[in-house]
Amino acid sequence: MNIYVGNLAYEITDKDLETAFSPYGQITAARIVIDRETNRARGFGFVEMPNAAEAQAAIKALNGKDLKGRTLTVNEARPKAEGGSGGGGNRFSRPNSGGGGGNRRW
Repeated sequence: MNIYVGNLAYEITDKDLETAFSPYGQITAARIVIDRETNRARGFGFVEMPNAAEAQAAIKALNGKDLKGRTLTVNEARPKAEGGSGGGGNRFSRPNSGGGGGNRRW
């Protein structure tokens, strides 16, 4: 089961997340989501646990609990939405190039 963990302190590491969840069962992955532009944590992450009963126990035990000064939001992760939002344009997009949005000047 894939578990969403939100409201994380920015200094939390993958290892910290794994340590917090490990008392509740086996963990196959624990990862903090990193912003591509700033290379900083985005304040949330995901933990994968193969046993659904253990995952539910971890969710119940950790949701609302404090981790490094922040109250965690823990629940079952929702599946990713299918498809993407398409290519976004910007003010330098060429006319009729297929990119959308942005502040076109022409």
